[in-house]
Amino acid sequence: MQGDPEVIEFLNEQLTAELTAINQYFLHAKMQENFGWPKLAKYTRSESFDEMRHAERLTDRILFLEGLPNYQRLFHVRVGQTVTEMFQADRQIEVEAIDRLRRGIEVMRAKGDITSANIFEEILADEEHHIDYLDTQLELIEKLGEPLYISQLIEQPDS
Repeated sequence: MQGDPEVIEFLNEQLTAELTAINQYFLHAKMQENFGWPKLAKYTRSESFDEMRHAERLTDRILFLEGLPNYQRLFHVRVGQTVTEMFQADRQIEVEAIDRLRRGIEVMRAKGDITSANIFEEILADEEHHIDYLDTQLELIEKLGEPLYISQLIEQPDS
């Protein structure tokens, strides 16, 4: 089925964002693991995999619409050096995604591509959930301070 070029471009732009997020979250998860924060690393790694599932759905849709998924492009990967910086960087990527998804939904509905709009709406719900999590973590860091927050992430190794 031949898709609208503007819809395919929105799908590809969001695909670029998802591919960028996969890399950013995965790197943050590996850094968190290295810092000795296994609980946080596990959560961040699962977010990376969620973004991979989003990328897969977008790829499938682009191909269905007879477009070419663009895997050669990435946005800037923001790497945090502290837990606060990681959360802020991850939050920024989510804010940008939410704005892009909302604009895309409008365009897709206007062009009559309800299926693509529904895919964007499902991804939007996931991104809103993630930004809520990040906001909560940043609020906790602000209230507790980063050292106390980090102390809650540390697990003792099994003996």
